[in-house]
Amino acid sequence: MSEQYENLVRILGNDIHGELNMLIGLNQIKGIGYMFANSMLQVLKISPHQKIGNLTTEQISSIEKIIENPKAADFPTWFLNRRQDILTGEDLHFVTSDIAFNIRNDIEREKNLFSWRGYRHMYGLKVRGQRTRCTGRKGGAVGVAKGGKVLPKGGAGAPAGGGAVVEGEAAPAADGTAPAADAKPAADAKPAAAEKKE
Repeated sequence: MSEQYENLVRILGNDIHGELNMLIGLNQIKGIGYMFANSMLQVLKISPHQKIGNLTTEQISSIEKIIENPKAADFPTWFLNRRQDILTGEDLHFVTSDIAFNIRNDIEREKNLFSWRGYRHMYGLKVRGQRTRCTGRKGGAVGVAKGGKVLPKGGAGAPAGGGAVVEGEAAPAADGTAPAADAKPAADAKPAAAEKKE
């Protein structure tokens, strides 16, 4: 363990806070899990309980070499996250932005092949055979969408034309056509309350 302490340690383009333990700090790198980090520290004879800020430059470079090529350090193939790559056929291990890049390429390849998985990706549905009846309701439409409330037609309290009549405006005709724009109520029309009194 070195006497020099760094507040920020940069490993493969990732800034890791120096006060974190080795295992927790290495987990900050996307593609490095707990087991991978623990095995890597055992190979390099580094204590997993020391602070990551106490690493020397030689130790940092050796960690980067193992992450870039874990097969050179005799890591088993089941540790790797890209076995039998479709382009090269080799067992690889991707970290950081390479993971998202290759996942995006895999999805685009499925779409271009018009495979069933590609269709599911296109429509935003579940790809791996999960049930969709009661889960995954957000996103792609699976069931029938519920409609709004239906207004009554010609019932009690509803106007004959189906729409509300605003005071001062002409009512729509019985056949459903809209009244003329310049139509005005008749001058000799009396209110209904006055007719009942007479």
